[in-house]
Amino acid sequence: MSEQPDYAHQGSSSSLGSSVQDIEDEVTIGSILADKNQNSGRSLGKRLSHLGSIPHTPRVNGEIPDIDDATLDHERLLERLTTYGLAEMQVEGDGNCQFRALADQLFRNPDYHKHVRKAVVKQLKHFRKFYESYVPMDYKTYLKNMKRTGEWGDHVTLQAAADRVIKCSLFFLCSFFM
Repeated sequence: MSEQPDYAHQGSSSSLGSSVQDIEDEVTIGSILADKNQNSGRSLGKRLSHLGSIPHTPRVNGEIPDIDDATLDHERLLERLTTYGLAEMQVEGDGNCQFRALADQLFRNPDYHKHVRKAVVKQLKHFRKFYESYVPMDYKTYLKNMKRTGEWGDHVTLQAAADRVIKCSLFFLCSFFM
């Protein structure tokens, strides 16, 4: 059995340095999200829970694909989305796109991307031992870079976001910001 982060006993020492305004913003957003999630139901989850997976062979691009390959990949993505009754939503490609997409899915608003980034960096910082072996540079430098708006998210930030969402499901969405 693999070791999992112990969210219930994890302190929030990094939040001590946060400004009062940051904390107030986080509590406000957490409250809004808690209300929305109680009222939104779980229709998407119910719709997807009974579906099997679509066979997929991952591709790794050594370089940027040509336009034909990119078009085929995009068409394949659209077919998969249609299969599950989903639709593509484009977000601004400003280096915050991963965080905007996560904010859209979590909060129904891509403008909350700064809050998602902050929560992901906090996750990376608190649970360093779970992530640092996947980072190909000095970990402190990586964290410093990831704090900056416009820095591209990667597989590590995506995993940290997923881990953070698991925490949220255990302690409701308000915990996302704690």
